[in-house]
This record gives sequence, structure tokens and C-alpha cells, in this order.
Amino acid sequence: MTKEFWLTLVLAFFVVLVGLMAVGWYARRRRQRNIPAPLPVPENFGAELARFTGFYVSTTPDGEPLNRIAVRGLGFRARASLLVTEAGLIVSLPASDFFIPKEDLREATKSRYTIDRVVEEGGLALIAWTLGDVKLDSYFRVEQTARLVDAVASLISRPAFPTEPASPNERETA
Repeated sequence: MTKEFWLTLVLAFFVVLVGLMAVGWYARRRRQRNIPAPLPVPENFGAELARFTGFYVSTTPDGEPLNRIAVRGLGFRARASLLVTEAGLIVSLPASDFFIPKEDLREATKSRYTIDRVVEEGGLALIAWTLGDVKLDSYFRVEQTARLVDAVASLISRPAFPTEPASPNERETA
């Protein structure tokens, strides 16, 4: 068997592997097509409470930190700017900006891991929110994680006694 044969075999295997990955990604997007688009940034969003820069890591279904959302611009890791305002949270990504109204914010806490990212204890900010009727968790890697969690948590009106237990993502109370 010649070098050309083995090279052709390896290249064919590589092409098949990339093709299977593409089919899997498109199948995931098709399964998640019912997830609505995030809200655009409103013209009037109130006073700025805090500003952060860092990375958007991922968005996952609530309590499923290893199941990436692949639709509506939420599928890829990117640099991000976060602006906490009186009205909610503005997330600016290179591809688009979106807004999470404070009424849709459910929880702000620290996390250690999500799909493709494991960091030191409490190194990720986990923002739990609702988009339409879908509960989501978005993960951000910023320098001042505790400050981001506190700023977003200040927007959330919490009941005296939580009605839902924390999801299985090792959530900590901020």
C-alpha cells in the first residue's frame, strides 16, 4: 500500500467526520427552531447600573449545562459587553445585541462549568432567564464575576422562600 492510498484514506475519513459534525449541528438547530429570537435593545432602558466586558460562553436549556442552544445567534462563544440597567440586561455580541428585561431574569449566580468550559469554582456568571416560554441559562466569563452576579441579582425580585430548587449545575447563592 502506497503513501497516496493512506493519504486518500485519511482525507476521506476527515471529510466524512466533518460532514457528520455538520449534519449533527443542523439537526440540533432544527430541534431548537421553536426557541424565539431574543428581544432587541429598547430605545429607553433606564439608567446604567453596571458595565462589564468579557466573554459570552454559551446558552443552554435550564439545568442542562452540557446542551448548547445553537439558534438565534446564541450558538457560539464570543467577546461580550454586558450592561446592567434599570430595565434589564443588555448583551452585546459581535454578531448582534439583545435585551433581557428584568421581568424575564430568574436567577443570577456563579457556576463552574458549562459546555466546552470548566473554570475555577465560581469563575462563570450564570444568568438564568426566560425567553418566551423557554427557560435558559447563559454563561459569561468576566473579570468581576461576583459584581456581575450581584448587579443582575439586584434586578430580580426574589420571594422570601424560593419555590424552585437550584438546577443541578452546582449553583451557588451569590
